[in-house]
Amino acid sequence: MGKVKVLLITGRSMRQGVGKESGKASQKYFESVAFCEIHPKDLEKLGIKPGANVKVSTKSGSIVVKAMPASTIDEEGKIFIPYGPYVSLLVDAETASSGMPTFKGLEAYIEPALEEKILNIEELVKKYYRGK
Repeated sequence: MGKVKVLLITGRSMRQGVGKESGKASQKYFESVAFCEIHPKDLEKLGIKPGANVKVSTKSGSIVVKAMPASTIDEEGKIFIPYGPYVSLLVDAETASSGMPTFKGLEAYIEPALEEKILNIEELVKKYYRGK
């Protein structure tokens, strides 16, 4: 088990949209944004099974989320995390004067985080967003 270099893709998902309708503090929303879709071969490289916790890191930060088998990723070396407070910690705030950060093709690393907890929405906000 070790780190695997990947390209992070973000975007909206049906599941994330439905979860948002339940309220951003809801368990449904948490479950719809606190995961990472990973190609089965990359899961093998990491030595983990679907449902295990993984740490995703970019130059902007890192976050622990649940590993899920890919439904939108059809290539090794790419992962998908839906828009929301988790992936926002990984996106570079630099916008190159466009006003919009890069949400596709971010260099990232993924590694097993079996002993680390996935923060719920309230914990995440308190740790990373409060007072910023």
